[in-house]
Amino acid sequence: MSFSLPDFRRKWSCRGYMSAGAAMVTVALGLSLVLAERAEARKYAGPLDIFGLGTPRPRATHHSAKIPLPKPRPEEAPKASDEAAPEAEGKPSPDRPSPDKPSPDRPNASKPAEAAAPPEKQVSACRLALTEDIAVAPSIPDIRGPGACGGEDLVRLEAIVLPDKRKVAVKPAAILRCTMASAIADWVRKDMVPLAASLGSTISDLDNFDSFECRGRNRVAGAILSEHGKANAIDVRAIKLVNGQSIGLTDRTLSRDVRERVLHSVCSRFTTVLGPGSDWYHEDHIHLDLAQRRNDYRICQWNVWDPLPQVAPLLPAERPEEAPPREVAAKADGKSEAAKDQADEAEEPEKPAPPAPNPASKKPATKKRR
Repeated sequence: MSFSLPDFRRKWSCRGYMSAGAAMVTVALGLSLVLAERAEARKYAGPLDIFGLGTPRPRATHHSAKIPLPKPRPEEAPKASDEAAPEAEGKPSPDRPSPDKPSPDRPNASKPAEAAAPPEKQVSACRLALTEDIAVAPSIPDIRGPGACGGEDLVRLEAIVLPDKRKVAVKPAAILRCTMASAIADWVRKDMVPLAASLGSTISDLDNFDSFECRGRNRVAGAILSEHGKANAIDVRAIKLVNGQSIGLTDRTLSRDVRERVLHSVCSRFTTVLGPGSDWYHEDHIHLDLAQRRNDYRICQWNVWDPLPQVAPLLPAERPEEAPPREVAAKADGKSEAAKDQADEAEEPEKPAPPAPNPASKKPATKKRR
């Protein structure tokens, strides 16, 4: 049996046309089924819908659960409005968002930390007591310096108001803690005003040499932090009076009694007093502070030196009139010295005469060898 391409075309030409027409009919029938309208019978897939594109899958039916209703509210129970009122005052309802809390309805609401203002700092008892009738001392913000420098409850002491409403200017203004500023004001008002009155005047200025400064003791590098670094100390050089007089606390030309009165007043009010005699750093001013120590220990080191002589003894004093003439005094001094020498010679014992030399013991002189 032989096989050839012409014989194949002759025998099977009609069957090829029939298979192509059958394929076209099948495609047309499938498209008509896919694009047909949905009916109630579409719950089930069609016979030619092989991939399940024509109809959705049937869904399972859900049975609704029966939820029991709450019991009716008793008649003796309080009203709902009265019960919810105190809760609404204290905290917001869980169903209702807080006005400061962001929510889907209010995405731009501010956070509680941003909306709440910081709590105000409580005023100290010292600040309440240091009124304008005592001192001009406005409050300043707390200082936070390097290390432990700075402090809280600080004021700028600009002037002290005397009982007669006069003001004693602090030059320059001192930055101090409120307790230290109050102690300075009481010292000037109660101790220095009577002292100035005994001198026939009143106080006008307080010479402030140093107050707050972040440094070690005596400005020594690496030393313990000074009370000046804690705004708890002040250095005073002088107190000036209205009549132009100045009470220099370390001035030796000033009366010793005045300086001793100042010494007793400051040592009874402040825990540390350093002046001349303590060290050479405090020879020209007085250091005052309120440092707290164990058992309330106090330091008061201030030597009140005697006043310097007003006229230096450059020439010898004049010869008194009752003194004898200089010639007589010179002769008397000469005679007395001669008599004293004779008496000394008489008192000395006689020395024995040296023994006579023995001629036999003498040896002939010899030359020295070089």
